[in-house]
Amino acid sequence: MQNAPNPFPSGLFVIRPPHAALRLALLVLAGTVQAALAQPMQLPGAQPFNAPGTQQAAPPGTGAPAAPKPPSMPPIKVAGEEAVLGRVLRHNGGAGEAVFEKMAGGFGLKLTADGFQSSNLVEPCAVSFGEAPLPVTSLGRPAGVPRYRLEAPICPIVFDVLDGALLVVEPPQPCVVEAAACRIDPRGLWGPDARTLPARAKDIEVARGTAERAVREGYRALTARADAIEQRAITREQAGFSAERELVCRSFLREGQFGFCGARLTEARAASIRARLGLANEPAKAAPRPARPRPAQPAGGSGPLPLTPQ
Repeated sequence: MQNAPNPFPSGLFVIRPPHAALRLALLVLAGTVQAALAQPMQLPGAQPFNAPGTQQAAPPGTGAPAAPKPPSMPPIKVAGEEAVLGRVLRHNGGAGEAVFEKMAGGFGLKLTADGFQSSNLVEPCAVSFGEAPLPVTSLGRPAGVPRYRLEAPICPIVFDVLDGALLVVEPPQPCVVEAAACRIDPRGLWGPDARTLPARAKDIEVARGTAERAVREGYRALTARADAIEQRAITREQAGFSAERELVCRSFLREGQFGFCGARLTEARAASIRARLGLANEPAKAAPRPARPRPAQPAGGSGPLPLTPQ
């Protein structure tokens, strides 16, 4: 067999120089790779990079900043004057007698206050403010509930109207009635006879729970819109209310069993907080249901259709 001719007669491989077009393509490819490596990695959806020497602008906003959330707290029912009209109320659920009545020019209060003899503070006494009710002056609702002033010469008082009770907040000191030699202190809660409270125990418990939740939410709302200094003052006020309530209610009869006084004072504080937040104290009334359309009457009369053929 004849051998094939040797393509490399010298016995060495010959490397030919590359074509000019191939060399140009390699140079372009190398430049592209270097440019890509010089740019930082950019994630999909990110804002494109600025040219060297320029500042990057902030991305356009999606809209105006969200408006601050308005203050909110559970609604609390605040009783008006009708809740005490004509009711006999007792100081701390036991002594004395107060009756809030309707008069021709507004409202009046018939009051008999209990006390102790000024010369012997262990001997009880009582002072009547008159056989007829004395007119009272409305002071508005500075604390979220109706407030009135009784301009009695022997002992002017200021009181708030609560649900089935009166809270006397003034005078600042007990009154000494010289004509009766009696020292009276009408401050505190005037409510129903404590002997009637067992029948209302469940209602009192529910009202107290509702008022407690409203007070907590109310103080939280007040704190959220206050600065650091005001927040500390609100915290002190919240702690002070618990102490004040205990001081006022510890003299109310059977308070440890039923908590009537605590429930009413907590409702009053919730109403006061709602007033400070600019919220209405009455729950929103449900919209009346639309009347159902009456079915159309059959033609030929309003009575039932006969079952037998006519």
